[in-house]
This record gives sequence, C-alpha cells and structure tokens, in this order.
Amino acid sequence: MKLLLHTCCAPCSVYCIDELRNEGIGPTVYWYNPNIHPYMEYKARRDCLKEYTRSINIEAIFQEEYGLDEFCKEAVKDLKNRCTNYCYPIRIEQTCKYAKEHGYDTVSTTLLYSIYQNHEFIKSCMEEKCNKYGLSFLYRDFRVGFWEGHQKAHDLGLYMQKYCGCVFSEEDRYSKQIKREKEKEDI
Repeated sequence: MKLLLHTCCAPCSVYCIDELRNEGIGPTVYWYNPNIHPYMEYKARRDCLKEYTRSINIEAIFQEEYGLDEFCKEAVKDLKNRCTNYCYPIRIEQTCKYAKEHGYDTVSTTLLYSIYQNHEFIKSCMEEKCNKYGLSFLYRDFRVGFWEGHQKAHDLGLYMQKYCGCVFSEEDRYSKQIKREKEKEDI
C-alpha cells in the first residue's frame, strides 16, 4: 500500500500518523489547504507541519495554494454549507487527483480525526472521490484518539490553532463575543 494522507495541520496528524505507523503503514503527508486564512495562519500551520514531519522523519508533500479569492468566491454562494459544498470536496478531490497522478494507490485524511468536523460527509466524499480516481480509501475513525492526540500535540509544543481554518470559521469562533459586544452598544 502506498498511502497519501491529506493533512490539515500538525496537531491533527499526530494521532493519525502514530496509529498508522502502529499498523505498519508509513503514510506520505500531503498538505493542500487553500481554505486556511489569513495568510499568517496558513503559514503558521504549514510551517508547523513541515517542522513536525521532519522531526518524526516522515515524507511530506506541500502543494502551495493560498487561495483566498477562490475560496471566498465559492464559500459565499452558501456560507452555512461552505464546508460540505466546497471546503471538504476541493481538498479531497485534489488529494485524490495528486495521488492518482503520482502513483499512490490509497488515500485518507486527518479530517477524520477532528470531533468538530462533519465526519460522515467526509467519509462519504472520500469514498466518492476515491471511486472516481480508482483509488482505495483507507477509512479509520481517528476521533477515538482525539484527546490523546491533542494532548500529545500540546506536549510537543505544536502550534495549536483556535479555529477550523477559514475566515468564516474564525468569525464563528467569536460570534458569541461579537453578539455580546453589539448588545452592550445598543444599550
């Protein structure tokens, strides 16, 4: 098996890589995340993953595409469903395309690790795109190790982001605070 593992960030990769290695699987990490904004956040996550993969001696491929304009153009078509309509599919599609073009036969993603992501949609999308490209999908419900991986990432001093990635998820993170501040102003 030659596995390409789409990876959203270093903290999410810790448990996934550990578990795969425990199974005797040596994945190649694949960074393709044009959904992460602003640029300094994109850079912080990318650079942390570069450093982490070097430190654990794992092959990593970084496909650079910051993509703010295209992401915003697509996301605003339906902000509430931006993750399932654009964000997950664009990253999964590109991962499968890259895998097919570069001799990988199996694909998975660290998106299956987060307890905050739409797990069933990601699984379904992975199955669909893998079928389209004639690849195997290595499914693992990595969520079982979420807190263990989170703690290990923290102990390693990895950059721990505070929101999913896009500017809209950052706004979601602050939505209650924004609402309280607005209510105070209206008094």
